[in-house]
Amino acid sequence: MMHLALQLYHHLPAPAQTLAATLLGLSDRWLRYGPGSQRLTQEALEREHWTLAQWDAWRAERLAFVLHRAATRVPYYRDYWMARRRRGDHASWDLLENWPILEKETVRQQPRAFVADDRWMRLMSHLRTSGTTGTPLEVWRTWVTVRTLYALGLARTRGWHGIALRHRRAMLGGKLVTAVSRRRPPFWVWNAGLQQLYMSSYHLAPDLIPQYLNALVRYRIQYLVGYTSSLHALAQEALRLGRRDLKMIVALTNSEPLYDHQREAIGAAFQCPVRETYGMVENVAAATECEVGRLHQSPEVGLIEVFDGDHPAPRGAFGEFICTGLLNPDMPFIRYRLADCGRLPADDEPCPCGRTLPLIASLDGRTNDLLLTRDGRRVAWMNPVLYGIPVRQTQFVQESLDRILVRCVAGPEFTAESKQTIVDRVRARMGDVQVVLQEVTEIPRSANGKVRSVICEVPAAEREAVLRGHPDRQPLPASQAAPNAP
Repeated sequence: MMHLALQLYHHLPAPAQTLAATLLGLSDRWLRYGPGSQRLTQEALEREHWTLAQWDAWRAERLAFVLHRAATRVPYYRDYWMARRRRGDHASWDLLENWPILEKETVRQQPRAFVADDRWMRLMSHLRTSGTTGTPLEVWRTWVTVRTLYALGLARTRGWHGIALRHRRAMLGGKLVTAVSRRRPPFWVWNAGLQQLYMSSYHLAPDLIPQYLNALVRYRIQYLVGYTSSLHALAQEALRLGRRDLKMIVALTNSEPLYDHQREAIGAAFQCPVRETYGMVENVAAATECEVGRLHQSPEVGLIEVFDGDHPAPRGAFGEFICTGLLNPDMPFIRYRLADCGRLPADDEPCPCGRTLPLIASLDGRTNDLLLTRDGRRVAWMNPVLYGIPVRQTQFVQESLDRILVRCVAGPEFTAESKQTIVDRVRARMGDVQVVLQEVTEIPRSANGKVRSVICEVPAAEREAVLRGHPDRQPLPASQAAPNAP
């Protein structure tokens, strides 16, 4: 049904598409920001200055509620605990450490089994996300949960940067607002209900980007939101053309890591600060970068644990994020494997911005986007390879343990020496591997319109065998694993 509706939408003339988007936007505006939204936003602002003791007490109470509700009202978890009881296992479900890690594939196979049996799903918000793999994942939320989530966004993601609902934004995401085969503008649709110009992330070819930039001016856009790679593509072309008519309040990146060179280009092109945000449709974690550059969690959304393999990692260590959702008790995900990785701070040192919200020390991408060396190191930080290299965009693909493919969209000053520098720097981080450079006009996008800058195609069994062979490995980013590399 949704596929048919999308096909019909794509065949509408542009004015009719705008009308359809606006009508949907008016409905979404009421559902997201309707009665109670102002109160929820104010409460979120007040919590930003809670003491650590207040946050600990709040999270303990909320976690206990979510765990009990999951074990007694959610079919999947209720069956799980009943099976444990039949085996004579009397471990308490009140303790998070007694819960198993939940895989995404389990949710994909039986999503309705994760919805509490005292909720009528027809009255809930229903979302589908393709995710990195393109495999659909379904999530249900009550409208109270939706309104609470958007109140957090009003307070933090927007509020910290002076953004209100009246401000006009451009959004670059994964929605197919125009057919992928289209080669003539518009590659966007205006949604007056949300004051949003939704721009396709699938049409960012160099010859088409100037039309995107013109649209930003024509629609009087005041701030940007979108995939890091999409905003970076716009910024590079704006800088190349010398455009100075594109001045934003802020640019908010999401869904992909934000690297230093991308931040610099986006900020220069749009003459504004660039802030990183973190979140996902499953709503098990969320974070927003403050004005001093620290990434603050929204603890109301979820609890993050950091794991090294199957065990919790030491505080401050790099590892995989395992998250427990606290925002949505009607479809709770307990110890959910996001496949994201990074670090939490080693201490509780306060942020200079004055907010007491807990921090994320670093976001280092996804676990399947970590390159693997033969000696068992997991390399997450490839950005230094590109320092000073005239490339517009790059993608690192590990085809095997001994072969790295580097796709490059070269700039005008890219030379044979540039190529050799990339090869040398990759080998400095990965060891004696074959490095193959492939010059392309555009980096391919995934099924949801994202650009994955690092991809590991080494089979899972081979990855595990290498890691098992090095039990004392230190899973460090490349910047730490090879500190003397150029």
